[in-house]
Amino acid sequence: MSHLPSLPLSISKLTAILMLLLLPVALSSLTNEVIDVVVNRLDSKRSSPLVQESAAKGVLQRLLPSHLHSFEFKIVSKDVCGGRSCFLINNYNQLSHSGPEIIIKGTTAVELASGLHWYIKYWCGGHISWDKTGGIQINTIPNPGSLPLVKDDGVMIQRPVPWNYYQNVVTSSYSYVWWNWERWEKEIDWMALQGINLPLAFTGQEAIWQKVFLNFNVSSEDLNDFFGGPAFLAWARMGNLHAWGGPLSQNWLDQQLSLQKQILSRMLELGMTPVLPSFSGNVPAALKKVFPSANITRLGDWNTVNKDPRWCCTYLLDPSDPLFVEIGEAFIRQQIKEYGDVTDIYNCDTFNENIPPTNDSEYISSLGEAVYKAMSKGDEDAVWLMQGWLFVSDSSFWKPPQMKALLHSVPFGKMIVLDLFADVKPIWGKSSQFYGTPYVWCMLHNFGGNIEMYGILDAISSGPIDAGVSENSTMVGVGLCMEGIEHNPVVYELMSEMAFRSEKVQVLEWLKTYSRRRYGKAVNQVEAAWEILYHTIYNCTDGIADHNTDFIVKFPDWDPSLNSGSDRMKEDKMHIFLSIPRKERFLFQQPSSKLPQAHIWYSTQEVVNALQLFLHAGNDLNGSLTYRYDVVDLTRQVLSKLANQVYIDAIIAFQKKDADALKLQSQKFLQLIDDIDVLLASDDNFLLGTWLKSAKELGVNPIEMRQYEWNARTQVTMWFDTTKTNQSQLHDYANKFWSGLLKDYYLPRASTYFDHLLKSLKENENFKIVEWREEWIAFSNRWQASTELYPVTARGDALAISKALYKRYFG
Repeated sequence: MSHLPSLPLSISKLTAILMLLLLPVALSSLTNEVIDVVVNRLDSKRSSPLVQESAAKGVLQRLLPSHLHSFEFKIVSKDVCGGRSCFLINNYNQLSHSGPEIIIKGTTAVELASGLHWYIKYWCGGHISWDKTGGIQINTIPNPGSLPLVKDDGVMIQRPVPWNYYQNVVTSSYSYVWWNWERWEKEIDWMALQGINLPLAFTGQEAIWQKVFLNFNVSSEDLNDFFGGPAFLAWARMGNLHAWGGPLSQNWLDQQLSLQKQILSRMLELGMTPVLPSFSGNVPAALKKVFPSANITRLGDWNTVNKDPRWCCTYLLDPSDPLFVEIGEAFIRQQIKEYGDVTDIYNCDTFNENIPPTNDSEYISSLGEAVYKAMSKGDEDAVWLMQGWLFVSDSSFWKPPQMKALLHSVPFGKMIVLDLFADVKPIWGKSSQFYGTPYVWCMLHNFGGNIEMYGILDAISSGPIDAGVSENSTMVGVGLCMEGIEHNPVVYELMSEMAFRSEKVQVLEWLKTYSRRRYGKAVNQVEAAWEILYHTIYNCTDGIADHNTDFIVKFPDWDPSLNSGSDRMKEDKMHIFLSIPRKERFLFQQPSSKLPQAHIWYSTQEVVNALQLFLHAGNDLNGSLTYRYDVVDLTRQVLSKLANQVYIDAIIAFQKKDADALKLQSQKFLQLIDDIDVLLASDDNFLLGTWLKSAKELGVNPIEMRQYEWNARTQVTMWFDTTKTNQSQLHDYANKFWSGLLKDYYLPRASTYFDHLLKSLKENENFKIVEWREEWIAFSNRWQASTELYPVTARGDALAISKALYKRYFG
């Protein structure tokens, strides 16, 4: 096995040794000193104060155009903030009814926007969330000239840690894939208002790779087999698959590169530090032909049905090969050529779901050195940002010696780790603060962009504080690392606030003010409902990663026959467990009973009571879009959990050979799907049509429009490849509660399944699951390729529908 020569001892090894010697003494102060150097260098790249103040004014103009002249913004040095990043809110001294009333000072435009948001929330009772979670509530903000004053000496809010990180490497596919600049502009505004200053910026990288690989004699035609389709780019980038959903047109490549330049420009204007991609070793198959002696290996299967080489088993260039550094350097330099010198922080996850060939610590160390060398040759000040997911998903491999070898393979301060799943399974406490490596405390929260009310508010409100004040803490930031966005606004508002909080939040009190801000008034029933939700839905402590496994959207693929006893039956019964991607399986509890089990962690009856309270508040809040969203979402949640029990009742009836009961319960299950579809159709934020429309709008010709629509439909349904009788191993991973998807996809699936069950009882035959699979997969393939139009605007009265459904099922 080849090895790269070790970096000079004085640079790498001595640094690691020094860290270990200092660990018990002053690791926290050493971390601060080293990170301060990085932060100060990044500060020097920021836009001028004038540009940043103008950018903050732009955020205000888009959010509150009526109050454009009510606020003054001013960039100040960290010295004004006690050496940290901060924002300050003061009354404007000049007495004028037409001029500024409030002056907000901050160390960057992000702090200015955060200060504006803080003032809107805590002085004006306003609320800001994503448009698709109800949007903003600004009715409580007084008119210009009447804004509330702050105390005479003003307010200063400091960041306890330098960074607030944003995004997961797959968010770009699950949420951003079809966005245009208009939608990106809104998101960057939202990021600034939430205090995010370290966002991932992955858009358009395929255009960069095209230019790099062309210089290594890999043709554009060769890259057609390398890049995935638009909705699957995240996994093509990670080397999980190739070509699936592709090829990418030159239109797409050029369009996305242009969009990335707009994104980066706005991020920089606001004083953010974008995190750019770097080379992880994932290469086109054609590179092996161009460089036959290079150490390129073909990886194993990742969730295909039958290892189809058209998209299975990608190629990895070993970091120990000199070509790795050449390509890595070329990629960094090409980005700098396209974008300018905009950052020093680069993401690389070479070992994410890709275990090194040996657990030898020296070898692992040499790999880490090579990865960093590729970055630093392109940018001498490069800092490696690495997702810490590998230490969770492959914990049996990454024992302390292997973790230390990787984490200490680069100079201290040149690596930052994302403790990606710290809200549920934090690593920092089990690894002596990542063995001295600076890290970011992250909330993962969401998988696949699934729509489900879920969270752990207590962990969010205390976890970052506990980590930050722990002995020898190396925590340097907090982060939002969800796979998909635009759901559970309460979770994301609280987590965003933790970037500016140095003490634990009293969640129940915070929720009272949250409720009043979100709906624009205090309503006793709603506040009581939120107290219930806090102790139930938003108090998941079972340690299970929350994919939405409700049976409507994650329909079990199994044979429920009692007497088959065959290996095939056991295999089918385990399909629910085994269909979970390898990286997630360990987080789920294997079903302990013979029946499928959806994830449930709270008393469903208590949540029904919370819904009743919400509905009673309808007369007071019916005009509120935020209230409408929450009512629809909560009603959907309650009915979906009810459907889980109805499904189980249907299966028990089948096992008892009670055809009448099976027919009754299956019809009730199908009626629930239909009813939830009608409910979701009453709110613009739960429509399949908007997802499909945004995909087609990026196409510049009929071929692209058809391809993009197939990508959009496939991602939220089968996801990956199938055979005639085998569903994708990732089917329903990215399931969605969207009107249109329920009625035309989930309902026919359940209907045909129950029809086959009922037929087997009536004809006294075994359940023919293979026949059902064949029928269902053929239906799904047709639906994925279809072009039927779906509504993009809501229809129906959401509150009236919610009340009617509550009365039907619980009244």
